[in-house]
Formats: sequence, C-alpha cells, structure tokens
Amino acid sequence: IVAPAFAVGRTQQVVLLLHELMHARRIPNIPVFVDSPLAVNVTETFRKYSNLFDEETAKMLRDDSDGDVFGFSRLRYIRDVNDSKALNGLRGPMLIISASGMCEAGRVIHHLRNTISDPRNTVLITGFQAENTLGRKILDKWPEVPSFGEMYRLRAEGAKINELSGHADQRELMHW
Repeated sequence: IVAPAFAVGRTQQVVLLLHELMHARRIPNIPVFVDSPLAVNVTETFRKYSNLFDEETAKMLRDDSDGDVFGFSRLRYIRDVNDSKALNGLRGPMLIISASGMCEAGRVIHHLRNTISDPRNTVLITGFQAENTLGRKILDKWPEVPSFGEMYRLRAEGAKINELSGHADQRELMHW
C-alpha cells in the first residue's frame, strides 16, 4: 500500500490512526514506513510539544504503554534517500506513507512508479486531490498515468479515506 500524505498534519494523523488500529489488533501487523524527511521532522516537533495535544490525544498518550502515539513496533521513519530507494526492493505486504499528498512531487512519485502497474498493490489516498493531479488521475482510474515523462498502466487499486479531510463541510461552514 502506498499512501500519499501531506507531510504536515496528515502524515501524523495517519500514523496516530495506525497506532490505534495496530494496538487494537484491527489491522495486520505489517511493516509501516514514513518516507518523507519533512514528515519525520514535523513528527519530531509533534513529539517535542506533546503538551499542546488536544485532550483526546493527551489521554491516548497517557494510556499508551509505549508513551509514544507516533510510534509502534512495526513503524520506521525514513530520512535517508538510499533507505527510501531500498523500500522499492522490499517484497511482501507493507505500507509506505510518503509525501506529497497529491502525488505531484517528492518521494511518493518514485514509490508510485514502482507500484501502480501491479494489481496486488493499493494507492490509499488520504486527502483532497485537485483536478489534473496524479492523485486525482489515480482516483478517477485512468487506464494510464504519467510519471517522470512516461506513461504507466494503472493496475493498482485506488482507494480513498474521506474521513481525514482537513476541510470544513457545508454544515461546518454554515456554523462558522
């Protein structure tokens, strides 16, 4: 599974949800990689200022046996470019969370190039995809998508988690 995610906020939200699901044994215990130097830096900042978490997250932190809501046994944060490249050589089930969220730049485009032609893979979209972005083309199930100036057959499944949107819906806008 390749999960394009914005490095600031969305990646941390996804890791937090995975942490909960792993501890509740609601998802398989597969390796999870956060492959984005900016996301790694932001996550370290979140950890440093955990006193600013909302009450729900603070409670989760207090109740967590590890004391780290942004970490669990199968999670690894990737900074080094060579470690990032090595992920594409791994076999077996895994989840790679990587920026950019709309699949237009960053390390995620390398992971997509290596996975989108295989029907055993899934691209898990975690946020809004603007029109004409690679992320939107994946969601719209284009038969072929561009990457690095070449066209690749899109055979991987495209899936979207709508509940993670950082945007207000109509009701929230009206309330505001």
